[in-house]
Amino acid sequence: MTRLCITGAVALTALAMSSPVKAQQIPQDRRPFYVDALRPRGQNVIPIYDGWFENPDGTYTLCFGYFNLNTEQEFEIPLGSENYIEPMQYDGVQPTHFDAVPDPALTREYRHHWCVFPVTVPEDFGSGDVVWRLTSQGTELSVPGSLLPAYVLEEPNSSGRAAVAPLMSLEENAQKIAGRRGVRGGPHTVAIGQPLTLTAWIQHPEPGTWLGWTKHQGPGEVIFSESEVRLDTAEGAATISARFNRPGNYIVRVQAINDPEADSNPTGGFEFHCCWTNGYIEVDVVD
Repeated sequence: MTRLCITGAVALTALAMSSPVKAQQIPQDRRPFYVDALRPRGQNVIPIYDGWFENPDGTYTLCFGYFNLNTEQEFEIPLGSENYIEPMQYDGVQPTHFDAVPDPALTREYRHHWCVFPVTVPEDFGSGDVVWRLTSQGTELSVPGSLLPAYVLEEPNSSGRAAVAPLMSLEENAQKIAGRRGVRGGPHTVAIGQPLTLTAWIQHPEPGTWLGWTKHQGPGEVIFSESEVRLDTAEGAATISARFNRPGNYIVRVQAINDPEADSNPTGGFEFHCCWTNGYIEVDVVD
């Protein structure tokens, strides 16, 4: 198995390309990196460190995302030897499902999946690293996250860009929370193949909040009635349904963003590292 460490947020543009010419036999960790590496299938998923921010209680949150270099191929990489975080006390919050690269033709400009999970470290974390190791296509790629000043993120608002993370709750009448540390919901119980209604209650100064839904963890396929929802009001509920084809424990992830500078496409705000809210819903699927 080939191993490659991608240092810090350099991974935003360090995209490995698998050579179509087998005779070259260039090791993965010596191949060139550039943004034209996308293919329908056969490429790696690259773990990415997006940056960090300080929390009101003095702790720090590190944000990790990923770049799937495939336009069609998705991956299921269970927690374990091919998908783990060091130190081990932070392991288990990362995704096991990896969507293909977003299609810009579908009104979305962003190309990698931003801050899909946070890791919160104590206030005395200092100069340590949190390292995510991910193996796809037989190659282990890893990325360290640390409290380097150059990687600090605005959270949950950006005064310079007038961007504000939407307030979100995943239970009716529950307190709404904004930001990438995430809102938790569930657990919900549903039978295989039966629809489960999922709702996110949103509040934002501007109408037009975009919500994207996907599987974060779980042993089977999740089929959503809609994977994207756009609210045409400043406050309201975004409701979809999901069906699961295998029993087990799942986590559904929803991300909500509203960028007033992005006009018709609020997801462009992802590119500026601010400001959105993550949600994670636990689901128990039974026979």
